[in-house]
Amino acid sequence: MRLSSFLAVFRPALPLVLGLSLGCSLSLLMVSWTQGESDDSCGDELGNGVLFLGHNKGEPQVEQRGDPGNEDFQPRVVPYHKDPNKPHKKVLRTRYIHTELGIRERLLVAVLTSRATLNTLAVAVNRTVAHHFHRTFFFTGLRSSKAPHAMTVVAHGDDRPVWLMYETVRHLHQHYGSDYDWFFVAQDDTYIQAERLTELVGHLSTGQDLYMGRAEEFIGGEERARYCHGGYGYLLSRSLLARLQPHLDTCRNDILSVRPDEWLGRCIIDYLGLSCVEVHQEMTYQYFELGKNADPEREDSSHFKNAFTVHPVSDPSLMYRLHKRFSQIELDWTYLQIQQLQVQINNLSELTPEGKSGAAWPIGVNPPFRAKTRFEVINWEYFTEEHIYSCADSSPKCELHGADRADVSAILETAVERLNERYQPQLRFRKRRLLNGYRRFDPTRGMEYVLDLALEAFTQKGHSQVISKRVSLLRPLSSIEIIPMPYVTEATRVQVILPVTARDQDYVGNFLDMYVMNTLDTHDNVLLTFLFVYDPFDAQRVSQVDVFAGVKAMIGEVEKRYGDVKIPWISVKTEVPSQVKLMDIISKKHPVDTLFFMASVWTEVNGDFLNRCRMNAISNWQVFFPIHFQEFSPAIVYRDQQPSAASSPFAGEALRDGRFDRHVFEEACFYNADYMATRTKMAADILDNDELLESMDVYEIFMRYSGLHVFRAVEPALVQKYVRRVCNPRFSEDIYHRCVLSNLEGLASRSHLAMALFEQEQANST
Repeated sequence: MRLSSFLAVFRPALPLVLGLSLGCSLSLLMVSWTQGESDDSCGDELGNGVLFLGHNKGEPQVEQRGDPGNEDFQPRVVPYHKDPNKPHKKVLRTRYIHTELGIRERLLVAVLTSRATLNTLAVAVNRTVAHHFHRTFFFTGLRSSKAPHAMTVVAHGDDRPVWLMYETVRHLHQHYGSDYDWFFVAQDDTYIQAERLTELVGHLSTGQDLYMGRAEEFIGGEERARYCHGGYGYLLSRSLLARLQPHLDTCRNDILSVRPDEWLGRCIIDYLGLSCVEVHQEMTYQYFELGKNADPEREDSSHFKNAFTVHPVSDPSLMYRLHKRFSQIELDWTYLQIQQLQVQINNLSELTPEGKSGAAWPIGVNPPFRAKTRFEVINWEYFTEEHIYSCADSSPKCELHGADRADVSAILETAVERLNERYQPQLRFRKRRLLNGYRRFDPTRGMEYVLDLALEAFTQKGHSQVISKRVSLLRPLSSIEIIPMPYVTEATRVQVILPVTARDQDYVGNFLDMYVMNTLDTHDNVLLTFLFVYDPFDAQRVSQVDVFAGVKAMIGEVEKRYGDVKIPWISVKTEVPSQVKLMDIISKKHPVDTLFFMASVWTEVNGDFLNRCRMNAISNWQVFFPIHFQEFSPAIVYRDQQPSAASSPFAGEALRDGRFDRHVFEEACFYNADYMATRTKMAADILDNDELLESMDVYEIFMRYSGLHVFRAVEPALVQKYVRRVCNPRFSEDIYHRCVLSNLEGLASRSHLAMALFEQEQANST
């Protein structure tokens, strides 16, 4: 292996070597670059007899000793020494580490187009291959009146082909010459097989002059030098582009040519002495010339299947057909590779201590998860074609619908297809019905299925018989996709909204104490607004007796203690305190960019949760409905003892005696603009049915009408003391049912309830 090849292959690993010093003034352990040119000389410090590779300060320096033909070499650490006699220079830190280390992107693609084909062929190139490359630019002489979206188009202002080529090469070197290792130039009537082109440049060593493509003879064919045909694309190395830059103006004035690819080839040959090559470092540039009226589906030659580029492509539909054909070729090749790897793994498994029995099924997929304790056992869900016996609402049986029904149908269809593939032509199977179905989600593998099928088996002679067969299937986890999220900040102000009814005012004191300690004392960017909900009877006599007078007095004490703090309140009269009706009143009194946190009087607000509220609620993108931790009833959990200090939400065992209450949707974080947009979409449904507002909560209207991500997750920092909620029968059946379930399941754990019943039975027996 040549030394330059070694550096090209292993350069991405250099950031892990903390002792390696880069250049004269760059040290990973100290400062990076200094502003201005350095006067120090690396050669004086390193001594004699040392060969250094790399031309820039950001490139690694490597020492080679002894015989030049010997490939064994070791890096030499160049320590950083600051000269006290020289004036101090300002340290300039780069924003990204790859800039400090001099790591460049691998490939930039430049597509030459025109005003006539920019909205047709160029768009087809962009849709088929541009997402595979880091950057793709489209260069044209004159831009069309309506440029396509999501494309980076550079217009040079002149439609002459040679001028367009000259400006393109100059633009690539001037703006991106130091950021990329390779530059690929092609026309918009060229189909590019992106994966293979990326693989090609991944195997080529950087730091050398290379002009690679389909070699063509010049007109006349008298000389041996060749130029690269523009229709099939060609690769230009960064170093070649740097050497060519000083000669571009001379080439533009002295070389006369009609074809831009000939002009560029002549310029490279005359001033750099390089000719176009099709083979370099045992890598061959593959291409295919497409005939007239050719059908990509019928092209089956190895020359076509292995091509990096195909030319000429006459219209966009042909470009898309080529992309479909090559995608199928790549998919078939991937499946073949998987089969070959499975055979290799199966053969190697015989050499392991467990033998072939140690190979997990399917071959190449992680083995099943093994539980270490009984609490880690993954449960199997039983299902039929119509029902599933593991329901979200704890019902013993519920109907299959939506994604679950589609999942079961797809699995049954796949099972029969795989059986027919294995046993045909001797047997052919047809599904009669599903006898038993089991499934579980293994986080290390994916979704596992076990099916007992009643099948009708047909022989080649036409005989049939109904048989039962058990099959196992796995839907493996595929590649994980990172979803881009908008930028959010923890400095956003949170507006806490606290609805209070006459029944809830006894809990307001504890809420205010926690709010003062966790937000006002810490100077958190939080505001609090009370929403006093009066029933009609209390509202009529508010001038004589105010049921919320005690709460208002507590608010006044807080405002007196903190002089710069104001806690406003709003009074509302209603018989049914619907979340949506209350939120409509609040929404009109705040700006559209307000971040709301709807709380309850039992909530203990703290800084950790407020930060997660800021991070998980994203304007015009996502709303956040946390699942709070509900403490159990102390009357049952601590029957004969006092609650320990661990029941405090700030102790290390805060979540010891309680559960996450997934039946409650009262707490929510969302932006006012998102709520207003959702209510606007909902307006048409409530024109003739005003009672619909009383039957829905904020969670449901976001689910039905918003189109935003509704993020629901457990929140350990959001803790509530035990309380038995009063379930209002005026609400919808679903809301009332959730309230009842929350009271029942939040009473205590099964072990606590069992002990309480046991003690009660003992007391009754005596």
